[in-house]
Amino acid sequence: MHHTTRPLSADEIAEINRIHLIDTPLRPADLLFVFGTREDEALRADTAARLWREGLFRWSIVSGGVTPGSEQSECTIIKAAMVAAGIPADRILEEHRAMNTGENVIFSLPVIDAALGLHNIRSVICLGNTWTARRYPMTLHRHWPEVEKILLTVDSFATPRALWHTDAEFRRRVLHEWNKIEPYKASGFIADWPEV
Repeated sequence: MHHTTRPLSADEIAEINRIHLIDTPLRPADLLFVFGTREDEALRADTAARLWREGLFRWSIVSGGVTPGSEQSECTIIKAAMVAAGIPADRILEEHRAMNTGENVIFSLPVIDAALGLHNIRSVICLGNTWTARRYPMTLHRHWPEVEKILLTVDSFATPRALWHTDAEFRRRVLHEWNKIEPYKASGFIADWPEV
């Protein structure tokens, strides 16, 4: 636990803001990749619907399995909310088994390939939690390097993103994810993105 409660230097905070907590400029993409979540499902679905209304994607996939305390998969819950928010159900592919970010990608690629053909997808918007940040496109980049990746992250914290370190829970989540980056790179779970 000491990793997430230890004192942070201003330099480290600045590095995390600059390297980890990034979004990329939004532009139209072939696919919206909605990473499953156990919280903020409505926010994730509403964000996806806004992107759809703005013409920013043609297809979507929602990936997420059944988590403790729920009888429905994250995919089922989020897709239903996306459809309710105005996205046509036939534009949303489904992946119902993933229990982590690696599985989100590994289990979704065959679904995307079967429905659309991976070679037909040139660009992907990754939609997920602010604190997980660039680990989504880094995971995608490890398994699907050739596709262009765009990152959009959302959260319901009242604290502004750049001040994450001032909120105990936001800070805990960011540091938990930040601390995974180097070990995950060393294990081959993720690849450097954006490439420098």
